[in-house]
Amino acid sequence: MIQTPRTRIRPYGKSDVALIASILSDTTTMSFWPRPLNEKAVAEWVERNAGSFRETGLGRMLVELRMTGEVIGDCGVALTEVDGKVEHDLGYIIHNSYWERGLGVECARACLEYALREKGLRRIVANMPHDHPASIRVAESLGMDWERSFANHRNREILTRLYVYTP
Repeated sequence: MIQTPRTRIRPYGKSDVALIASILSDTTTMSFWPRPLNEKAVAEWVERNAGSFRETGLGRMLVELRMTGEVIGDCGVALTEVDGKVEHDLGYIIHNSYWERGLGVECARACLEYALREKGLRRIVANMPHDHPASIRVAESLGMDWERSFANHRNREILTRLYVYTP
């Protein structure tokens, strides 16, 4: 478990499908994704990331508020195909009702530090649509550098920015 001042970030368990489903299926929260996830896709997301974390200590994880235990999103570093190359990809999804409170940066920073310190990673990327200023601000505030842009075949061929962190 990773703790930040306001959140707990923990690996997924099977019972977490119901907890994260409303976030990953929310049209506003997932508006920069190819589409919100349906029930089957949420279950696969949780299973894939839980398995990845068990095997490698890396994967997307559940984000809860420390004060209330309320689930507000998902964050972590996972092996992902990005523009035809397998990368350690830092991703963050915070429910739209919690946007503009710095929680994305707080969680992403904690997951980035975990991957560097505990897993010894030397290159971590983050990718986001070119017109997603909040995600761009998160990456830049973490000290990530823009590396290039590409047409993302995994996301409607939209122009996507690739940021990289190398310590």
